[in-house]
Amino acid sequence: MTDFYVLKLLDKLRGGFSRIGVDYDVMRSILQVKLTMDGRRTPTVLAGMQKKEEKKEGSPLRVQWIYLLFGVMLIPLMMLTGNYMLQMSLVFGVVMFMITTTLISDFSSVMLDLRDKNILASKPVNRRTLNMAKSIHILIYLFSVTLTLTGPSLILCLFKQGVLFFLIYAVEIILMDCFILVITALLYLLIMKFFDGEKLKDIINYVQIILTIGITVGYQLVVRLFDIAELSLSFKPAWWQYLISPIWFAAPFEMLIGGARDTHFVVLSVLALVIPVLLIVAYIKLMPLFEKSLQKLSEQGNVGKSNARMVDWLSKVTCKNPVEGMFFRFSWSMMKNERDFKLKVYPAIGYSIVFPFIFIFGIFWDGNASSIKDSNTYLMIYFGATLLQTVVLMLRYSAGYKGSWIYKLIPLPNTAPIYRGMLKAAIVRLLLPLFAIEAIVYLWLFGLRIVPDLVVVLFAMLIYAVICFRSYPPVLPFSERYEAAKQKDYTANSFGLLFLLMGMAGIHYVFTLFLGGVYIYLLVLVVLNLWIWRITFPKNVSSTGRGSSFPG
Repeated sequence: MTDFYVLKLLDKLRGGFSRIGVDYDVMRSILQVKLTMDGRRTPTVLAGMQKKEEKKEGSPLRVQWIYLLFGVMLIPLMMLTGNYMLQMSLVFGVVMFMITTTLISDFSSVMLDLRDKNILASKPVNRRTLNMAKSIHILIYLFSVTLTLTGPSLILCLFKQGVLFFLIYAVEIILMDCFILVITALLYLLIMKFFDGEKLKDIINYVQIILTIGITVGYQLVVRLFDIAELSLSFKPAWWQYLISPIWFAAPFEMLIGGARDTHFVVLSVLALVIPVLLIVAYIKLMPLFEKSLQKLSEQGNVGKSNARMVDWLSKVTCKNPVEGMFFRFSWSMMKNERDFKLKVYPAIGYSIVFPFIFIFGIFWDGNASSIKDSNTYLMIYFGATLLQTVVLMLRYSAGYKGSWIYKLIPLPNTAPIYRGMLKAAIVRLLLPLFAIEAIVYLWLFGLRIVPDLVVVLFAMLIYAVICFRSYPPVLPFSERYEAAKQKDYTANSFGLLFLLMGMAGIHYVFTLFLGGVYIYLLVLVVLNLWIWRITFPKNVSSTGRGSSFPG
């Protein structure tokens, strides 16, 4: 078994782990197995994909080029001089946004994973050791992502800003990762303290949405902390800035390098150091409680009624035939009860809620609210459809993927009703409620004049849902394991779909420039919907096996 370089670094901290009650040798063995398994995921599609699974010693994550791209985008911010509060507030705002959303979307399922218990519960492993191994495992991933994201700016600042700047930046990156991990874990602990079983799982999913919204809005606040006057930037201290963590991490640069000695900067600098350290100490003390509370996730609790009558009625209204309706109800049930699906998708719901309002938020902040009423900024509602990218992709994965053998036993002439019912269930359950909430707010902001435009947006989103479906290889619903998602890179698809969505909003804008254009565009979209749904889910395509046929 590979002796990873990161484990050799941890060996130097053996004494510290032992002093807090962690059996270091056991923890090291658990980590070694986890890191080894990370590099031995078995391909599920083609044997030729094995070359993508080559592990690199000392790095449990393969370099993610998208993080490196964002890291390069930080370089212009590092070139700024003379205003460290602006410079580093923006840098840490971007980095914390990226890292926190990565933790929520990708690592929550690891933080809340109970599968270790099946193997280690009968072994002489104390809870603190097991929980520390899990936390270190996540931290290794976070540090890998963070290093990829901040690496270019770290290298640049060493030569551009000097050694002191580099050292402060490096230390604060470590403190920032610890802060993000612990604050997320403690929030989950607080939730688990008061709820049990299925209710707890649902509450955690809702908290993910709230966290995502809070992080996104918080980043917007960081950008607007500075007043621009006569081409100069000035930072105005205020009490509420003590609640925004990127400002904490920016303050030490202004104090130690910029020479600021104002009490405000001293307090913010102290917070940057003290808060992460206190949180880490609290987390270590609360580890046994966290592990004990985590057991509640295995409790089934009272699942409650599934509103079967409503789902049955919706399936009859939206689906053309009984087979399609059956898979509508099946997909609806899986989306409701599959915890891993919700852990992956619900953060995307948070993004889709807040993104359509970010630009409007900026207008309100600048005091130009009166200009919104007659503007075309309602087209920002298109960004609510970004949810479909994640939903359509995740519909293929399930923790119970082995049950997909049932597809081979169902005597279906083709797979089109399966995909059609699945996609309609996703639209009705996730997209339409989100769109309805955003539409109500937009009607309040812009007035009844945008009702035709909202109808146009809805039909455009239905077309976009089919395009999202067609942009990924066809796989029958919930028939692959979640680990398969880590073996495939759909980043190019995501960017392409995002630009397509922007293009659809642009076309909508063009039709608003002439009289009756919105109604003409609506008619075009209705015809396009009928056409694209018909060719994507035809009735005469034979099924050739699990995920092997593509309707359309």
